[in-house]
Amino acid sequence: MREAGAVGTGTGEERVVKDYVQTADAVAADIAAGRLRPGDRLPPQRDFARQHGIAASTAARVYQELARRGHTVGEVGRGTFVRATTHPVAPALSEPADGRIDLELNYPVVPEQAGLLGAGLAGLAAPDVLETVLRPVGAIGTPVTRELSADLLARGGWRPDPAQVLFAGNGRQAISAAVSALVPPGARLGIEELTYPGLKVIAARLGITLVPLAMDEDGLVPEAVRAAHRSAPLHAVYVQPTLHNPLSLTMSERRRGELADVLRELDLYAIEDTIWAFLYDDRPPLAALAPEHTVVIDSLSKRLSPGLTLGFAVAPPAVASGITSALRSGGWTPMRFALEAAARWQADGAVRALVAGKKQEAARRQEVAGRHLGPFPVRSDPRSYYCWWELPRPWRADMFVAAAARHGIAVTPAAAFTVGQYRAPNAIRLGLASPRIEVLSQALAVLADLARSAPDELVSD
Repeated sequence: MREAGAVGTGTGEERVVKDYVQTADAVAADIAAGRLRPGDRLPPQRDFARQHGIAASTAARVYQELARRGHTVGEVGRGTFVRATTHPVAPALSEPADGRIDLELNYPVVPEQAGLLGAGLAGLAAPDVLETVLRPVGAIGTPVTRELSADLLARGGWRPDPAQVLFAGNGRQAISAAVSALVPPGARLGIEELTYPGLKVIAARLGITLVPLAMDEDGLVPEAVRAAHRSAPLHAVYVQPTLHNPLSLTMSERRRGELADVLRELDLYAIEDTIWAFLYDDRPPLAALAPEHTVVIDSLSKRLSPGLTLGFAVAPPAVASGITSALRSGGWTPMRFALEAAARWQADGAVRALVAGKKQEAARRQEVAGRHLGPFPVRSDPRSYYCWWELPRPWRADMFVAAAARHGIAVTPAAAFTVGQYRAPNAIRLGLASPRIEVLSQALAVLADLARSAPDELVSD
């Protein structure tokens, strides 16, 4: 691989301790100049420190700074790699300002969104109301917000007991609290072999071991849970039964029943991620079949707006106190303003209207994807905001990601969703939500043409 050049060294005991920002700037310059290209691996931090004459702790800060700027991405067990494209620090709701089209971030937005949400916020601006909603609130919220949140989370004939609804600052914090409460450090959490990348970060911070579990066309295989538990006890299973990210799979009723039976048989808890399930609200959650063994996780960011962060955890009584403690100790309890706003939006019908609009928009975007990618083996669902594309030979995922970046398009390789030693499929995930629809169409047309051509590496040979 190409490595960043040194920016100066000291000698003996007088070796210069360099500012980590300057060193990060030098590496960033190498990336911008093409001396370090997308997919190149940076050396281990100890080697980097030795090459640049800096302390190991300074090297760690350099790597953190490069990741913060969006230049690099770390993969547990593999190292640190130059990203296919840089990203702004704040999430983009359309193509980034530098002209690149972002098919990695995935936040659905509809035109009527601001108007619907603004109407609900107006009532919170009165001084007497504002005085109340700016006060702290705990993980259990208030009786009114629990009732209205139970209505918001209800689907497929299932409605959670409002007394079991807990609140977090966002969905990832709700997942973190559930994992922290159910899986001790060093213990094992079973997960689908392709999974939400944020879970890998959560597991690394909590010091738990992720155990990839086999999937088929119907989602997580229940027998894989049994086999893994026999090998060494699992403490819980993280699962996405509805509109699985990245595959868009939705478990059949039969498969959910089989998985519920396994949870009861093994006395095992499932952490059920339903972040995208609002798009498929005629399908009840796994919790409807195994309520005493399932913690339901949800959030507002996809359902309403990416700038509105509020997470939900529907917790069975046996684990509710542990999850509540984790929310408190982690500093993951919600802001009362967001909680009260969500309750008002549920009460005045804004949530229902936004969900209806986002369902229609998902169908439109899937139609665009089908028009451009129809000849290729693409897995998705008409309700979903993403596609899983198994690339044609001789393309490899890493080559395609880099080639797409050279055309100004950011996509996510399958490796981002894999766990442990599981071999990444030769595939990419396309997020369809963030660009304007006409920009999305242009980007997909470019990617389709790219897939029909030969990789530059092969042409140059």
